Amino acid sequence: MFEMLRNAFRIKDIRKKILFTFAMLVIVRLGSQLPIPGVNTQYFTELFAAQTGDAFNFFDAFTGGSFEKMSIFALNISPYITSSIIMQLLTIAIPKLEEMQKEGEDGRKKIATITRFVTVGLALLESIFMTIGFGNDGLITNMTIFNVVTVVATLTAGSAFLMWIGERITENGVGNGISIVLMINILSGIPSDITSLFEMFVKGKTVAKGTLAGLIILAVIVVTVVLVILLNDAERRIPVQYAKKMQGRKMVGGQSTHIPLKVNTAGVIPVIFASSLMSMPSIIAAFMGKSNGTGIGSQIMKAMSQNNWFNFKEPVYTLGFLLYMLMIVFFAYFYTSITFNPIEVADNMKKQGGFIPGIRPGKPTQEYLNKILNYIIFLGAVGLLIVVTIPIFFNGAFGAYVSFGGTSIIIVVGVVLETLKQIESLMLVRNYKGFLSD
Repeated sequence: MFEMLRNAFRIKDIRKKILFTFAMLVIVRLGSQLPIPGVNTQYFTELFAAQTGDAFNFFDAFTGGSFEKMSIFALNISPYITSSIIMQLLTIAIPKLEEMQKEGEDGRKKIATITRFVTVGLALLESIFMTIGFGNDGLITNMTIFNVVTVVATLTAGSAFLMWIGERITENGVGNGISIVLMINILSGIPSDITSLFEMFVKGKTVAKGTLAGLIILAVIVVTVVLVILLNDAERRIPVQYAKKMQGRKMVGGQSTHIPLKVNTAGVIPVIFASSLMSMPSIIAAFMGKSNGTGIGSQIMKAMSQNNWFNFKEPVYTLGFLLYMLMIVFFAYFYTSITFNPIEVADNMKKQGGFIPGIRPGKPTQEYLNKILNYIIFLGAVGLLIVVTIPIFFNGAFGAYVSFGGTSIIIVVGVVLETLKQIESLMLVRNYKGFLSD
């Protein structure tokens, strides 16, 4: 990997792309430290400290701490991620959008434009609700119309600007712009998390206990990263054979290929969906000022909070983890079903004269693909559950709360691997161009 990066820096065009990406990320982190005028920057820090659950911790980890600081990038790229997911779902439900997607590059550009407008709309709505919901409670130091408009405009503009940065990285940088912005946000919280773990389990302990604790922490992180890498790269390759046919005076076809079905087809989407829905009751309760009650509703919210799972002193709250498991499995199947269509794949293979050895074209191929897909989706969902459960378990059992949980590690490792592949492909394209020019 390091050798590839060293070679990439020797190539002027690729070096420019890497440096441009780095410069954009510096802007992202600088903007995450700039506070919004007229806002109490300690408001959410105090609110988080008073929370018994993790109402906003999941969201704050994705914004690189800018939400807690209430900076100009407080909303970050969350509205863009939400709008992208909404557009993917609508593409299945609305025939017009489905037609656009099938139009190729032009259709994808149209969908991207719609996604931008939806992003700005969502950012505006979130800004309004957050400003009004928390403004009277102390978020805004002087609750005037001018200050409210300023906060709403700043939050909306900050989210739109980050979306623009992500697109610039995709076009002029190393690609995967939005994902890279999300990754740098997550990575920004790791130093403080490592410090917290050190102070909690290593500092002040005997040499033997401190060393053992450090080795266990390191082993857990390494094992989790390795599992994510294996889960990210694992795929089932279904062989496809194309029959020979006459075109003019030549016999064409007859080649063999394969359909790569990734074990973790849905990626981190099931975990994001499940975590978001589990956090929703706590967020609503925080808006209503009823986050620390003692009634049955409060007990249910505690059961839905990851901070209370696997706590041996209060094991009843771990029941919420069972719901979390079911939701991840459900969303793994649901999201894969809208991104991979066995009927369409089987029809395209039949039209092109392709077939899976031992399987007849048409409906038998579709049924075979469905069978294989259901099997690997289940394996992928189980893999996701293992990865996300490891940090949740150590958090509940030992109080080792960190922001870089299973979800964050899946995102970071996936983005790093994709970015390295992108840089490698840029180097290959340049080598091919150089060969052809010679």
